[in-house]
Amino acid sequence: MTHTLKTLALIAGLTACLPAYAADVLLTGTITSPSGEKMGGVTVSAKAGTITTSVFTDEAGDYYLPLPAGKYRVWAQALGFERAQSEVDLTAARRQDLTLQPITDLERQVRQLPGDMLIAALPEETADDLRMKRVVRNNCTGCHSPSYILQYRFDEKGWHAIIELMKQINVGGVVQSPERVNRLLDVNQKELAAYLARGRGPGESALRIKPRPRPSGESARAMIKEYDVPVEPDLAAGRPPASDGTDWAQGTPSRLGSFLHDAWLDLDGNLWITCSVGNRHCTVGKIDTKTGAVKFLKVEGQHGLAAPSHGMWRDAKGALWFDVNPGRRSLGRVDPKTEDIAVFQTPAHMSPVGGAVTIDIDGKGKIWASAPDGALRFDPDTLTFTEFKSVTYRTPNGPGTTYGMAADRDGNGWWAQMPLDIIGTSDVTTGKSLEIKLPPVAAELERLRDDERKFYEEFAGRDFNTATPWQQGPRRMGTDKNGDVLWVGNSWGGSLTRIDTRTKQVSFVPLPDPGAQPYQVAVDREHRAWTNLWTTDRVMRFDPKTSTWTAFDLPTRGSEARYISVDERDGVTEVIIPYYRTSKVAVMTVRSEAELAAVKAQSGR
Repeated sequence: MTHTLKTLALIAGLTACLPAYAADVLLTGTITSPSGEKMGGVTVSAKAGTITTSVFTDEAGDYYLPLPAGKYRVWAQALGFERAQSEVDLTAARRQDLTLQPITDLERQVRQLPGDMLIAALPEETADDLRMKRVVRNNCTGCHSPSYILQYRFDEKGWHAIIELMKQINVGGVVQSPERVNRLLDVNQKELAAYLARGRGPGESALRIKPRPRPSGESARAMIKEYDVPVEPDLAAGRPPASDGTDWAQGTPSRLGSFLHDAWLDLDGNLWITCSVGNRHCTVGKIDTKTGAVKFLKVEGQHGLAAPSHGMWRDAKGALWFDVNPGRRSLGRVDPKTEDIAVFQTPAHMSPVGGAVTIDIDGKGKIWASAPDGALRFDPDTLTFTEFKSVTYRTPNGPGTTYGMAADRDGNGWWAQMPLDIIGTSDVTTGKSLEIKLPPVAAELERLRDDERKFYEEFAGRDFNTATPWQQGPRRMGTDKNGDVLWVGNSWGGSLTRIDTRTKQVSFVPLPDPGAQPYQVAVDREHRAWTNLWTTDRVMRFDPKTSTWTAFDLPTRGSEARYISVDERDGVTEVIIPYYRTSKVAVMTVRSEAELAAVKAQSGR
């Protein structure tokens, strides 16, 4: 058989085995500039009801979007261009070409930018600029993406007022007493306000936008489905509809009413979410991925509210485990088929489930959850808890509260003490705990004057969500369930920590963009580490075999994803990304070159 015949046979075979597309209509088209240039790497989206499907144009400017028959709102956009949109009835038309017009208004261009590009654009001409840029990156992004604040312009007085407010409010939105204000912002307030006014003030801007290439190659083969999750009706009542992040030029939207946090696929292909903000309706929620319908399940909490939840993981039998707080934070389990929920509470003499709770399951089938001062292991057969305490918890500056949690295939748990740059781990054979201290970010430590360093050393660890310039900030993490590696997302260090779970050897993998801030890490069967960059709208994947990074852009501006999970079944890898700010859950698949060739053949092109 000739090479051409082999290729045609492969395409025919793949076309025959594309069940996801079998009942779909294929919408195709070409995206061009006003001059007729065919534009590759453009995001093309189609929405019907509460489900949005997005793909990217190839190098010829063409896109291939399989959709169920129906009526859709279709749009295309790229950085530096206005969004182009149209209405399409797939029962009558199967092609939609669009032309993108360049944006001529600089402020609309700025509002389009994801958080990492805005941070990169801030001034960095002097050593003082670099110091202030680090303060912005580490301390003005503790609760939100930098794109949310930097899309606006204020003079020095205005920025001073904003900093004055933010230094008094903690991550939970609670106004602090004078002795507990953020001293890092306080001591830098005057210099920081002047710095921000130079970059985002009313006068001539020092902002220097550095363009980056649009997606290409594997990145442009991603297909992303986004499912809308209703916002809390009480919080959104009487307010105008917020932007949902689909029109980038409208900027990063407010998070008003959004309460979802983590997300998983169940064994039937439906999505489950946790609801982390107090509300009257949702402890966990179920999204029907065929219809987009959302159903909330409630565990009774305090004061008539639903008990909130945060972390989630799926076990081998398909049950979803999560933390839940009906009054004392506990472990919860939901059966996706019956929707029955069970709650398991630690004995009174043990710490409750707590911290910024993350759930994981080890290679022995035991459930692990964060505790404020360490970690908890739950045996689902005996319904008993085992407690592991952090070696270092109380410090002169404050407690080393647990943030992320992971479990390895040998049955040990791992937890991150973000304010102390410490990774704790259990030794289940002895019942003891160990710890690994991460080294500081050397370049940031060396940049400081002696007096600054002394101040920061006195400040370090006082607020788990506020960082000194040299801190790594280990947030959430994931283990290789088919290997002996723990990957930790260093939110302030802009890197992944790699720890051999048996030898405890530590190394670092920096992200390509120094402004990137990883949050959670999930590891697939090919030992590749996936991480959500929560301060921008991207997912990145690191392949340790080739030491290469691949970036995947998300279609929504202001996603602010705080979690990522990977589902691998029947040869298909699906990456699940819940959007904390814009109240959606995304499911991403990456089409292979052969699969895309089959879709092109299906279109007759």
